[in-house]
Amino acid sequence: MPVAATVNHLLAQEPWARTELKLHAGKVAVIDASPAVLRLRVTPDGMVEAAASDAAAAVTIRLKLSDLPLIAQNRERAFSYVQIEGDAEFANAVSRLSQSLRWEAEYDLEKLVGPIAAVRLVQGAKAVVQGARNGQRKVAENVAEYFLDENPMLIRPLAAESFAADVTRFRDDVERASKRLEKLEQKLAK
Repeated sequence: MPVAATVNHLLAQEPWARTELKLHAGKVAVIDASPAVLRLRVTPDGMVEAAASDAAAAVTIRLKLSDLPLIAQNRERAFSYVQIEGDAEFANAVSRLSQSLRWEAEYDLEKLVGPIAAVRLVQGAKAVVQGARNGQRKVAENVAEYFLDENPMLIRPLAAESFAADVTRFRDDVERASKRLEKLEQKLAK
């Protein structure tokens, strides 16, 4: 199972995490993100393996697929987006591991290209990603500025609120003027 292999790869880099999981050997954690359900059993050596679909879950973690971006964005608050049922200690261990385990690309790359090149490759990749983010942000700002100022197809929220207030005030003035006209017509009719 690719998920178990990925988790085991991260666990292999962190002895403290395997030690913590050894305390829960044999327990099954179910992560239910309907329609996808992941079932992992903790092995005696502190690693994980795929669990059978009929294995009883010690802890079940239910989450919505729509919350995955929020969870990925803020891993420290990940467990505030989920519903947990079962063994509280095991759930706490899973929570600590989900917050602490991180993939260190340098660790894997240094086996292929050496430690210095691995650090440089990762720094370069981070710079490229940051550059892409900055470029995307600048393009969005420029497009918004174009449609707000140069070729007005959009309107600023403050201008829209001001316009709505002006329309409301104008409507009230028209209603008052209409009532005054009615009173004047009534006086002239007498």
